Amino acid sequence: MTTPLAWSRDAVLIAPSVLAADFANLGRDVAAVERGGADLIHVDVMDGHFVPNITIGQPVVRALKRIATRPLDVHLMIEEADRYVDDFVGAGAAMVSVHVEATPHLHRTITHIKSLGVKAGAVLNPSTPVSSLAEIATELDFVLVMSVNPGFSGQAFIRQSLDKVRRVRELLTEAGSSALIEIDGGIDASNAREAVEAGATILVAGNAVFGTANAETAMHTLRAAATAALQP
Repeated sequence: MTTPLAWSRDAVLIAPSVLAADFANLGRDVAAVERGGADLIHVDVMDGHFVPNITIGQPVVRALKRIATRPLDVHLMIEEADRYVDDFVGAGAAMVSVHVEATPHLHRTITHIKSLGVKAGAVLNPSTPVSSLAEIATELDFVLVMSVNPGFSGQAFIRQSLDKVRRVRELLTEAGSSALIEIDGGIDASNAREAVEAGATILVAGNAVFGTANAETAMHTLRAAATAALQP
């Protein structure tokens, strides 16, 4: 049974990315991060065109839906994202995010995702300006700020991303949007607190969790670092 999707700026959500998991033991690894308190399971879908890597498609999302007890956060790093949204929602996605550059009519895409009954997000690459969201801020459920260049797990965190998170928060606040901010790329216990202090409430972590000897323990360490930012 899937845990209901929590959605609040007042709490930090941790979304371990299965891109860094052992695909030969995916069920084992997902169970470990769920025991560690994962709020979401982040799924990176790459097509080898929009980003220089190929990962997984709807069959793996459908399989994850059968074994995961946490909602699936599906990040589409693909060209012509509009063509595949329905399929990924049908496979089990509870959240779908698309890159600003991957669809010619972002407003249409976002509103369509929402019409399917799931959360809709827009993704900003490191070089994508925050201003690109100005006309759609009130339609978004979340904004995903990439803190690495998309395509591969294990990259170094781009520290300028923290300022970008702050500017996204300012834009959303000025627009009267309640959208959450997600950050993805190089997140670990050394920068999780800073990310939350900047305004992020959903932290995606791959190698910092699955690249350790004990993913369950790594989840506890990451959450402790992130929630320290919420302490008075």
